[in-house]
Parts: sequence; structure tokens; C-alpha cells
Amino acid sequence: MGLEIAKVVEVKALTKRVDNGGEPLTILHENSFAVAAGETVAIVGASGSGKSTLLGLLAGLDLPSSGSVTLAGELLGVLDEDARALLRGRLLGFVFQSFQLLTSLNAIENVMLPLELAGVAKAQAEAEFWLKRVGLSHRLRHYPKHLSGGEQQRVALARAFAPKPKLVLADEPTGNLDAATGRQIIDLMFAINAESGTTLILVTHDEAIAARCVRRLRMHAGTIAEAA
Repeated sequence: MGLEIAKVVEVKALTKRVDNGGEPLTILHENSFAVAAGETVAIVGASGSGKSTLLGLLAGLDLPSSGSVTLAGELLGVLDEDARALLRGRLLGFVFQSFQLLTSLNAIENVMLPLELAGVAKAQAEAEFWLKRVGLSHRLRHYPKHLSGGEQQRVALARAFAPKPKLVLADEPTGNLDAATGRQIIDLMFAINAESGTTLILVTHDEAIAARCVRRLRMHAGTIAEAA
């Protein structure tokens, strides 16, 4: 398999500008990097350095001012919004700081949803398997409001990995958790990621978490440098 085929993410000269009261504000400036299949990559940097903006561009939730993002050979910039949404459903899993569970669905329904959208035939059985994997076999029918923060993030991990995505994007996944619960969630996320062989890009301000990744990309004022 050639190097080009092995790239899950390829970013070239990625730049994002926004209007700031009539003046252009550059949030990201000509960033280029690639992530190979199975890599774990941490994006670290101070608040406001552009980490979450970069993650949104990698997911196709926003489009760059210039430059390009390619996911598994698909150039995001040539796709319309609907096509990017379909690509996200097929390729990506997400873990958010604020969990982003659907409050009207219980735990198993939250995990079943992306499986059903992906056309998985036995979505309920698969969702049950994943909730058991994250230690929540006793919480299948509980709604998010009845789950602790750590339990909600476990549901979110199950939802992210259940469809077998090529890439999981995690944005400060321990940000709303206490230290002990956060360590448990990170241990679980890295264990599942290793079992699944998934590519993981993790945004974090926690250097200890970042150190568990194979690579670190450090952001400063919208520019990425490879950390030692």
C-alpha cells in the first residue's frame, strides 16, 4: 500500500479568515500536515490558538478561506454541504467536551442512531455490544439527564466507535469531567481506539493526555508546529 493511500487526513496550506468588524482576522494560517491510518495525534495549544476551528475544518463542518482538506481521498472543498454530511456519516466518529447526546433518546438509541444511518442491519445488537464494552450494560434505557457526566461520555465513546469509522475526532473529551473520571474516560478511549485500529485526532490542553498520542501538533496563533 502506497503512502498516499495510507493517508486518512491530508491538509495543505489550510487558512481560515473571518470578518472582525470589517477587518479580516486570520484564525489559521497556511497549515499543512498529514495523518496516516491508525495514528493517534494530539493537537495542543492555548485557548484561542485555533484548535477547535481546525477540528471543524477537518470534519467539513466549515470550509477554509484557502487551502484544502482531504479525508480518505475525498477533497472536502469540492463537496456541497449534503455530500460532506454523508461523508461524515461514513468516515467520522465524534467525541465532544459537552457529550452532545440527543436528550430525547436513551443511551441505546443514541448509539443506534449512527448505526441505523449507516445501514447496519442489526443496529440494536451492535449498540448493546458497544454499551457493554464501555461498562454501561445496566444503563441501556436511561436518558442523558439520568446519567452522570462520565456515563454520558461513555455513551458518546460507544456512539463514536460503533460505526467503525476511519477517523475519530475528539474535542477536549475530559473538559467537563473531574480528574478521576477524566482519566477513566481517556484510558477507555485509548483502549478502544487501539482495539479498533482507528485513526484518532484529539484536541486537548492536557499535556499528559497529549503525551499518550504518537504525535503532537502544537498550535500557536493559528500556526501548527510538530511538537518534539
